[in-house]
Amino acid sequence: MGDLKVPVDRVAEFRGGVRCRRTPQGPLGLTLTGRTGGHPGEELELAFAGAAPAALPEQLEDVVIERAAAGEYRIVSGARAWPVAARSVHLHREIAERFYRAIPPRPAPLVRRMLFGVMLRLARSRVGIALLKALRR
Repeated sequence: MGDLKVPVDRVAEFRGGVRCRRTPQGPLGLTLTGRTGGHPGEELELAFAGAAPAALPEQLEDVVIERAAAGEYRIVSGARAWPVAARSVHLHREIAERFYRAIPPRPAPLVRRMLFGVMLRLARSRVGIALLKALRR
């Protein structure tokens, strides 16, 4: 008989250093933070709704997270692997840089920029602050 292979789903992949943060209280018991392997340079945070493995170090290198079965995950780094039992996994990728490259911010209208410029100049002095307070009433 051949080896029976358990199907594995890849949840996330980190490149480089990965910080492992344990949280004894609260719903998320373990959070991994680092840079993603699939989208170089993006910050990736993966939180497990379950307890962290006791032997898991605080820092890992080149980590792959795999789903072994429902509620069972495996953290793989090099030749080592740690099983994690968790109800769910919460993944957050920081994509703000790509978002703002695709959709640049709209420049503020000239009148608004001038108004804020005047207000900032007035706020530099006590007399200006008093004037701004009087205008506000």
